[in-house]
Amino acid sequence: MQEQNSDGGSKGVIVPDEAAVRAYFTRCDGNFRFARWGRPLAPAFFGFEEEGERIWREALRASVAIGGLEVAKVDRELGVNFMVFSCGAWSELLEVPAMDRLIPDIARLLRVLEASGANQYRIFGFAPGERSDAPGPIRICITLLRRDEVFEMMSERAWALGQVVQGLLLWSDHAFTAESAVAEIEGVGRAVVTPRLQHLLRAAYAPELPSASDDPAHAAALAALAARSAASS
Repeated sequence: MQEQNSDGGSKGVIVPDEAAVRAYFTRCDGNFRFARWGRPLAPAFFGFEEEGERIWREALRASVAIGGLEVAKVDRELGVNFMVFSCGAWSELLEVPAMDRLIPDIARLLRVLEASGANQYRIFGFAPGERSDAPGPIRICITLLRRDEVFEMMSERAWALGQVVQGLLLWSDHAFTAESAVAEIEGVGRAVVTPRLQHLLRAAYAPELPSASDDPAHAAALAALAARSAASS
């Protein structure tokens, strides 16, 4: 992934260039698709103890603040629209009331996740686009998590931040296979969204950009705004 120093490198801030930004939103089938939220996030967390839920809510507030999003108690259409389900085994999700109505054919999905050894899965729903054949903004995100040995290697805050960031945009399905969305600060027990993703999130939520696009040229605008964000920070 190519990156560049913003502002001529005077501040040493690394931001993704146009090709790298395009890769963040190009899916395995080769199609570019960008989408951001078009409404406040109304979260709900399931399968967490009180302290764990507090950490996740703090991670959500910290992450959405980067892009200037809002957090609401209730979504006027859906009630909640940003849901996170945590479990120790995928089969536990079958015991959640009405889960099969929330995610049709969930039993088949969980069998696939179990067979692949996956520890996370996200489902997005979208509002209508400006054209019938155009993508629209994100209206709902459901994250399913299985707490495995990979999770145990990270702090709860780092895990929460990384998962929340992955729900703030429609990233490529392989965007974070080779890199993490967060960096843990040794010695102080803190975790932060990586600087390059902070600048990209700010760019993604710039009001002058559309909330969804399937045009690869959209990456150029995102890269330019990310570089501007880095230069001004």
